[in-house]
Amino acid sequence: MSGGALCAAVTAHLQEACPDKHLRLLWQDEPQSTEPADDDAGRAAFLALLRAENQGIRRFDHLDGNIGYLDIRWIADAGEGARAIAAAMELVAHSRALILDLRECRGGSPAGAAMWCSYFFPDDQVHLNDFYERATDSTRQTWTAAHLPAPRHLDRPVYALTSTITFSGGEDVAYTLQAHGRAVIVGETTRGGAHPTDRHPVTEHITVTVPTARTINAVTGTNWEGVGVQPDSAVPADRALEEAYEDAKRRLA
Repeated sequence: MSGGALCAAVTAHLQEACPDKHLRLLWQDEPQSTEPADDDAGRAAFLALLRAENQGIRRFDHLDGNIGYLDIRWIADAGEGARAIAAAMELVAHSRALILDLRECRGGSPAGAAMWCSYFFPDDQVHLNDFYERATDSTRQTWTAAHLPAPRHLDRPVYALTSTITFSGGEDVAYTLQAHGRAVIVGETTRGGAHPTDRHPVTEHITVTVPTARTINAVTGTNWEGVGVQPDSAVPADRALEEAYEDAKRRLA
């Protein structure tokens, strides 16, 4: 059995005992240090990944009917990613509707998710989520941002496309906008990973990710852990864009 297959098998057993999608063994082909994880180094690696991935923004398109489209693969950090998020929102500033494609979004920053969501609310008065941290027995609130570097997208339809790949930070954006009645979710039920984690090296090639906090949505009082984000319009992922686009055109007609 290969290292990757071993990690997948052990992860499946772990999640049978504790059904948390963030509790995983991860295999790395390149040897890693077995020293305790350095938070600064981990954050630096995450930011480097986002830079290489254009802060998670893969593509913009201006669809017929003046409907904007953004393909988002990662949820960027709210600090370093703010300019890229703003640039994307500038491109769709005058669209009559907006489609956020999260079908291949695998996660990212909770603060970045809050920044993305802030563009769809008028001010800083919307309580989005709470994060309960086990280590400190404390709860931190997240609210919409008071000031944003690009225009907000208000009073216009918003769609979020999802798939069985959509995970973590991508689910955060979809779930939060849905809970607040700000977006229609089109596609498939997402993977269901809502709990922030820490990483701990086990060997030079294996890392375990352990959930350390819990997301609590301000509207629902719960989250998408284990159940995923349920679409408002359930269609196969490869049809989600067509479905959302046609619905947007009908609503705008």
